[in-house]
Amino acid sequence: MGEQLRSAAWYVHGRVQGVGFRYFVARTALSLGLTGWTRNLMDGTVEVQARGALPAVAALETALRAGPGHARVDRLESFSPSKSLEKAGSFIIEY
Repeated sequence: MGEQLRSAAWYVHGRVQGVGFRYFVARTALSLGLTGWTRNLMDGTVEVQARGALPAVAALETALRAGPGHARVDRLESFSPSKSLEKAGSFIIEY
């Protein structure tokens, strides 16, 4: 039997735009074998949606809480992932 896939989505609050946060997320997600996307939102948060093996999704969440060196993550807010996440073929940065 194959490993069960998990979908998750977060809004990342703090100083997370203009500090390489989306690139950090994409590198981390790709290294974990996840699919999905990340994008900046108009309110200054970063949205992340990811799908993959449960341990990989959990590792991404841990990485999101820490962020890259120049970022400051104040809060991670979970929300229901998009249905289209199941069709994602890779992990991309949306502009």
